[in-house]
Amino acid sequence: MSYARVLCVGLVGVTGHLVEVEADLAAGLPAVMLTGLPDAALNEARDRVRAAIVNSGQEWPNRRITVNLLPADLHKHGSSFDLAIATALLTGAGSLPAGPLREVVLLGELGLDGTVRPVRGVLPMVAAAVRAGATRVIVPVENACEATVVPGVTVRAVDTLRRLVEFVRGQEPLLDPLPAAPPPPPPRLDLADVAGQPMGRLGLEVAAAGGHHLALFGPPGAGKTMLAERLPSILPELDDTAALEVTALQSIAGVLPPGSHLVRRPPFQAPHHSASLASLIGGGSGLARPGAMSLAHRGVLFLDEVSEMSGRTLQALREPLETGQVVLARLHGTTEYPARVQLVVAANPCPCASPAGDQHCTCSPHARRRYRAKLSGPLLDRIDMRITLRPMRAADLVPVDDPATPSAVVAAKVSQARKVAEERWAAHGWQVNAEAPGPVLRKPPWQLPPKDTTDLRRALDLGLLSARGFDRVLRLAWTLADLDGRSRPERADISEAIQLRMGESHEWAE
Repeated sequence: MSYARVLCVGLVGVTGHLVEVEADLAAGLPAVMLTGLPDAALNEARDRVRAAIVNSGQEWPNRRITVNLLPADLHKHGSSFDLAIATALLTGAGSLPAGPLREVVLLGELGLDGTVRPVRGVLPMVAAAVRAGATRVIVPVENACEATVVPGVTVRAVDTLRRLVEFVRGQEPLLDPLPAAPPPPPPRLDLADVAGQPMGRLGLEVAAAGGHHLALFGPPGAGKTMLAERLPSILPELDDTAALEVTALQSIAGVLPPGSHLVRRPPFQAPHHSASLASLIGGGSGLARPGAMSLAHRGVLFLDEVSEMSGRTLQALREPLETGQVVLARLHGTTEYPARVQLVVAANPCPCASPAGDQHCTCSPHARRRYRAKLSGPLLDRIDMRITLRPMRAADLVPVDDPATPSAVVAAKVSQARKVAEERWAAHGWQVNAEAPGPVLRKPPWQLPPKDTTDLRRALDLGLLSARGFDRVLRLAWTLADLDGRSRPERADISEAIQLRMGESHEWAE
């Protein structure tokens, strides 16, 4: 037999495509031709596969070898095709029977000694294989636990090419997946550690309950970073769908620890203020990889010292915040990654950042305006709440009584509010109030009576709010009502939502 075919999977973003690896061995000068739009890493598979086959005790077929990856018009990248290519070559050369691996998906990178090494993106690859009708997969032993997350597929693991060869010949079984590693311990950060700042704590609670974006402004030491870092501690665990999405993204990025199961805790990403556009949004040569914004999908993206970040980098956040996904167009194609995040930004009020606040500020009015202008109006308009934290006082740091509420208590309240919102929007498929479109909130049956929206309409007519801000205030009001156990927002909820939305950026009165 001079022809063989085995199955593998190629990834484009988070979308997997079943790939047929064909091997044809013909008479002629010994050579290996690889076709089907391979990238540089895949082109180098010829040398890896040859060394792995020889060092596994198998004979290299000295013939003219053509390896084709179907569909031929789909760009293939990465080293996950190595194991499939080696198996197709040995089967085409007659060293292995074709029957045991028929309709079996093979994934894995080969070392020169024949070791099968782990690869990125096994979870979305296996999910794609199942959607295409495959029921059996063979993966590297380090990726086996990750692959078992996908239902409806039989997963077997392999550590060397020699073991796979002996399995096909009926001489030795494959390995079973290793037990999943224990879940990580719950976060140690607790809201009880935050001294004072009742408005900041309220903003954090509302953000967690409704999925809203949050901006925190204030002098150094006021607690901006402490509050943001504790937001994940009051968020509920991810459901199965969200956990699969988050785990798949971490697998593609190569940050999923070996032996990990589903990621249940909402992710938290806090890139440095000098982070590049590609590291934040995603990028790289060929098909782009996910950035911090996609790795924070279904979790929190925290940008500290946001006024020190590049304006070009910040402007790139605008579209993903609206659409919930990042679309990266490159020469070799377009890659899409989900990016439905809760954005939290923190900044000092001015360059001098006096701990006492505005009372001892040494900056000129022009310097203050220029510093604040780095967070542009269009981006700030997409942030639901803007809260200014006051300088800390001694009474806040050493309270006599009334201890701060711990995260566990706030998390229970947030969870209940989220359940109410999910039941309300279940028919539309939305889970939190922040996902409800403005036109839906402005029409029956969710339209609020004019007597309750008087202040909101006045703020819009005076130019204190944009149309986008109008809708975001409505969403905030619904969240405030959910937290207080009311079925619909009242005028007091609207007024409080306006205060959370506008912060101290404008002064307005009835």
